[in-house]
Amino acid sequence: MDEKGRTAVPARFRDVLAASGDERIVLTTSLENCVVAYPMREWLEFEERLARESSFNRKVAMLRRIYVSGAVECDLDKNGRVLVPASLRRHAGLSKEVLWAGMGRYAELWDRQRFESVTEEFLADPDERAALLDSLAELGL
Repeated sequence: MDEKGRTAVPARFRDVLAASGDERIVLTTSLENCVVAYPMREWLEFEERLARESSFNRKVAMLRRIYVSGAVECDLDKNGRVLVPASLRRHAGLSKEVLWAGMGRYAELWDRQRFESVTEEFLADPDERAALLDSLAELGL
């Protein structure tokens, strides 16, 4: 990430955006200390699903506060970079070394050191690994 808060969007993610015909992305806060990046189409579908949920459900309301209220529509510059707003950089603790983690329909943007620490901590816990293996088995993976 440069001093202005711009980071290069990985080529693979840019290819997905180009294939969709819309190169805008939505960056937002996460329940984890990272920034979530949605292609515009995926974000709109997420918002539609969330809008169908009851406004009186406290968990849904909190999800809206965390995800929707922090969302920022961003364009890629001619060099394939995106400017991550200062509020989102603070939320995720982003500084110089950032990591894009592909998550299927979206991506996460992490401080590289924090990502490695979270991953190592998870893998070091045999109970967590066993639970993950059980979840994979339940999914048939």
